[in-house]
Amino acid sequence: MSAENFEKISWVFCDLLDKHSCLELFKKADFHGVFHLAAQSHPPTSFALPFYTQQVNVIGTMNLLEGLPKSTRFMFCSTSEVYGAPDLKVGERISEDWPITTVNPYASSKAMIDIFLQERIRNGFVDGFITRAFSHTGPKRGKIFSISSDAYQIAMILAGKQAPIIKVGNLASRRAVMDVRDCTWAYFQLMMAGAKGVFNVGADDCHPMQFFLDRMLDISGLTGQVALEVDPALWRPIDIPVQFPDTTKLKRTVPWSQEFPLERTLTDLVDYWRKKVE
Repeated sequence: MSAENFEKISWVFCDLLDKHSCLELFKKADFHGVFHLAAQSHPPTSFALPFYTQQVNVIGTMNLLEGLPKSTRFMFCSTSEVYGAPDLKVGERISEDWPITTVNPYASSKAMIDIFLQERIRNGFVDGFITRAFSHTGPKRGKIFSISSDAYQIAMILAGKQAPIIKVGNLASRRAVMDVRDCTWAYFQLMMAGAKGVFNVGADDCHPMQFFLDRMLDISGLTGQVALEVDPALWRPIDIPVQFPDTTKLKRTVPWSQEFPLERTLTDLVDYWRKKVE
């Protein structure tokens, strides 16, 4: 976003855990649509803080919905984590009809509102839709998340601020990773199209996490010059072996496709962290 467009944004603040604050939010501004992405969205943190995660993601969303005018469209950002750890066959993808079988407190908190909103939307109480985004990354992604954590460490090594050792979690897990800019473009298109129901949003290709790290090492010129060290703090108590989405429903509803190739995404991410650490 350009600085000029950023200056055009009007900011209205509220506390999701304060019901009165949420009610007042919709008195301060007339929203045509709400993209609800606010959450405690880090699965490892949800193991450490399960009750706080439920409080923010469940009660916080209910507080927001309490004041939502019926004329305002609503997008709830659910997650691919609600599908749990599916035993996918080779070439098999996860559709929106896949059973909800969560394996971490973050996913459980999202699943509660996901199911609740499906009923509200289906029965006409809320005009909106639910997105279940699969893995995404890009510039400004927090370094507590995988891939961005690797990019940050690469930037630190290039700047001479970290020894040539990258701490990693499970690099065997397979993920379909898209650019965050493609992800949010899907959200916008669904909002403007008046879409209803549940939609997977995700990449067309799936790779082991090692693949993304290797590509960033190539991009940064560090291939063969760093060691990898498994950090228990970066290893989930319960990991998901593979997440591979079926996005047929999304593509039939809106003219969405991935515009950012993976190489561009990873290059932009490394460049972002290089500028930050320098």
